[in-house]
Formats: sequence, C-alpha cells, structure tokens
Amino acid sequence: MAPRIGSLARELSRPYYEDAFPAHDIFHAKRVRDVSLQLADQHPDTVDREVLAAAAWFHDIGRPLERVGEIDDHDEWAANEVTTLLESEEFSTTRITAIEHCLRAHSIRASSPEPETLEAKLLFDADKLDATGAVGLVRLACIVGERSGRTGEQYAIIDDASTLDVDHAELPDIDVVREWARTRLDALHTDPGRRLGESRWEFMEEFLTQFALETNWTQETG
Repeated sequence: MAPRIGSLARELSRPYYEDAFPAHDIFHAKRVRDVSLQLADQHPDTVDREVLAAAAWFHDIGRPLERVGEIDDHDEWAANEVTTLLESEEFSTTRITAIEHCLRAHSIRASSPEPETLEAKLLFDADKLDATGAVGLVRLACIVGERSGRTGEQYAIIDDASTLDVDHAELPDIDVVREWARTRLDALHTDPGRRLGESRWEFMEEFLTQFALETNWTQETG
C-alpha cells in the first residue's frame, strides 16, 4: 500500500529542519500541523487532510537557507523543492499542485499570493496562530533574539525603549510582540481560526498588561 502523503512529508521534511532556529524548527511545523487539523475538524466544509498535513510539515523547510542568505523566499523555494520531492514519489499531480499552492501562500508577506483553497487558508491560519498565545510569546521572544544585531547593535531589547536616556528607537521593544501577533490575527481567513485566535489574544493581553505593570514598577523604584 502506498504511504500516506502526510506521513511521508513528515519524514521527508526532517533533514531540512536540522539547522533551523527554535522559532521555525520542526516542532513549529508539528504544532502547525496539529492546529491546522484541529481547525479542519471545526470547519463545515470538506478538507483534504493529507494535503493539509503535508503542507504543514513542509511549509518552513526553506527557513534555514533563507536565514543565511542562500535563498530569498522560503515560500517559493519550498514549493519548488517539494514539487520535485513528491513527483519522484509518484503522487498525483492534483495533490502536488494543492500542496504547492499552500506553501506559496502561507506567509503574510506582501509578495505572497492570497490562499485560494480551504487547505491553504487553514495552513495560513494555523501558522499565524503559532505566533499567538503562550507558545506565540515564547516564539516571538526567540525571533527578537534571532534578529539581534541586525541593525548594528549588540542585542535587541523587549522593554520600552523610550525610557532610556540614549535613543534606541531602531531597536524592537515589547510593542513589537503586540503588533506582530495582532497583525497576524487580523489576517486570519477562517472562522475556526478567528475563534481560536481571539482566545489566545485574551491571554496575550493579560500577559502584556502584567508585563507593563512589572516594568513600570522597576522604573519607578530602581
């Protein structure tokens, strides 16, 4: 019996994530797979779960290469790479094309095409939801750390830069976390995704309020 495309995608994707940083590693891919299938269960329309699972495993395989400048667009690169991989496994052209579209349309970048299929919309939503809630806060802190030094500074900060004596306006602060998550939640395509997103946003709002209280106390008493 031929292997299921979702299970095969998990195995084929593993080597590509070996050099991934934590925010976009294979554990991120697994969470996106899990959440996308959860959203599919809640959607009234029929979903090709194999296409969705495969796209989730593959969606960030190009991130390590993009990070070091070997490729410009991990979406486009992954779509081309996966097409070659799956053609050699003799899967149907229809399913390969469906996965390819999911990969090209999963980012929030202005250059990315809009997701047109239900599978692409669910993948997009699940990927963005992984930037929200408790896991999202940890991931976003990792992303801030990954991008430290890119503006010529030694490190990035997550506190309020306006309270410092020196002008560090070019550095990220905690507002980046809020804006990053809210922008992604506002872009979600499906009702199940939006419902889960608002639940996670409530937690983030509570956390960010507490964060503000703690940092203000430090500034006033320190």
